[in-house]
Amino acid sequence: MITMLSRYWWVLALRGLMAIVFGILALLWPQITLLTLIYLFGAYVLLDGIFAVITGIRSYGENERWWAVLLEGLLGIAVGVLAFVWPDVTGLVLLYFIAAWAVITGIFEIFAAIRLRRELTGEWLMVLSGLLSIAFGVALVIFPAAGALALTWLIGAYAIFFGILLIILAFRLRGMRPSEGEALTGV
Repeated sequence: MITMLSRYWWVLALRGLMAIVFGILALLWPQITLLTLIYLFGAYVLLDGIFAVITGIRSYGENERWWAVLLEGLLGIAVGVLAFVWPDVTGLVLLYFIAAWAVITGIFEIFAAIRLRRELTGEWLMVLSGLLSIAFGVALVIFPAAGALALTWLIGAYAIFFGILLIILAFRLRGMRPSEGEALTGV
């Protein structure tokens, strides 16, 4: 695993850079950021629902569970339309999805750091980013009434800090040669 991470260190650096750019944009344009997130979510769910309906209809007679795919598609279309009709409600639901994503991502980052602790110096950065993700997700759940605009600022600050941590980790991995990683893992 350390060999793969050190070989593709630039992917982590790119993820970090994208997080920083997103964070800066979220801080500069919080209203646009929130509305854009809601509309992107609505468009995605709507399109996904349309394609699921098409798949469900086309698999009629070939697949005994065609109706489940059709039902999933209809639900997706309904949620997509609701996202455009009631962006405020969608924003709150999307907030909870973001919170769940942050907590789950944080847990996986901590587990990965624990697994890599013998192979990677500075694994505390991965643990710290995992803890930051968990704290961010919990804060979103505890304080949803703090205001959507304030939350986009929190999202922006989180993205910038998270991006910085990823870039630091990426450059630490860059310094490791794959042969060092192979020697450490016994490969």
